[in-house]
Amino acid sequence: MNKLHTSPFNIAVIASGLGFFIDAFDLFLFTVYRRPSLVDLQVPAFDIQHTGEHLLAIQMLGMMIGGVLSGVLGDKFGRVSVLFGSIILYSFSNIANAFVTDIDTYAVIRFLAGAGLAGELGAGITLVSESMTIEKRGYGTILVATLGALGAVSAGLISDFIPWRYAFFGAGIIGLALLLLRMKSMETGMFHKSKSDFSIKRGSLLLLFNNRNRLYKYIACILMGVPIWYSVGLLITLSPEIASLQHINGLKLSYCFTLFQVGITVGDLSSGMLSQYFKTRKYVILSYMGLAIVSTVIHYYFIFESTEFYSTSLFMGLGCGYLSVFVTSTAEHFGINLRVLVTATVTNFMRGAVTLLIPFHIWLEHTFNITVIFSLLITGIIVWLSAILSTLLLPETYGKNLDYIEA
Repeated sequence: MNKLHTSPFNIAVIASGLGFFIDAFDLFLFTVYRRPSLVDLQVPAFDIQHTGEHLLAIQMLGMMIGGVLSGVLGDKFGRVSVLFGSIILYSFSNIANAFVTDIDTYAVIRFLAGAGLAGELGAGITLVSESMTIEKRGYGTILVATLGALGAVSAGLISDFIPWRYAFFGAGIIGLALLLLRMKSMETGMFHKSKSDFSIKRGSLLLLFNNRNRLYKYIACILMGVPIWYSVGLLITLSPEIASLQHINGLKLSYCFTLFQVGITVGDLSSGMLSQYFKTRKYVILSYMGLAIVSTVIHYYFIFESTEFYSTSLFMGLGCGYLSVFVTSTAEHFGINLRVLVTATVTNFMRGAVTLLIPFHIWLEHTFNITVIFSLLITGIIVWLSAILSTLLLPETYGKNLDYIEA
């Protein structure tokens, strides 16, 4: 069996962290280039929001389907195999994205990119969790999540300087370059040991649904993470529309997005360190949720200038910075033979939840004749209440031994 690492600075963590960096960078390129790319493709101004939400929903659908496929393959054939396949698919998809000339092709490519991106975080977090000691694995996942957040920050920073086609092409090339580092990634000893027992069901969707307690934990993990993507996928992405309704002029989406991701980066580091110091995942997550909720309320009701809008974007991101603890806790809730399937699908279903939240808030607008602000507020109340309740009901996982099988 491979020796467990005590330092987060090992090949498994570095390879997974850089993979998540590129994952987040590529994923959020569409967020920051949504309007410029659609304007360049001559989408009418009145249809940009609708078309952008449609493309985002398709990308997230690809992530949900890709999450299931990568999860099944990761538990059956190994964590490293998924990391290879995912990076090849989303790298070539982003290169192709640089050459799109119509919305239909754009949609197909975003679906394929989403399917490729789906495998990175789940397989990476599982690889890191299983390759480090119980006491130190939290530091490994902190580094992975923080590098991912820095990838998102980088996407926001380049948006004012690099044309969207060049950005997508460059992202694909960088992804392919990461394959050289992936060549040295090693499979975990826990997986090798379980793979030798042919009686064990690995990557089985049936195992998730044939046990009520296991299914409840799975759904709760998804709901626990949905607010992160409600915040960035709706509130931040639709910042220009929200600002317009609040009569705020001169707002830059790239600033809101970058500051939100800076907040998540700081949050990932601080929440992870606090989780290790206080030896709890659960209560650190709840504390950061509280900060995010307060920031969101201020974002809706007490903002009258673009500078204030930027400030609340930063603090919303900080509150959503429980991502590193969330993904660690998710991996700790399930056994070796389901760990990649669960971690990949949970992280992608919580991101893909935006495909349901988008039509839901639009339905609220049209049905009750309310503004986008009120439709997003109602959606947020539902999302946050579900997340808090789920977190309270889930057991604490800090210090849990991960070398076990789901029967």
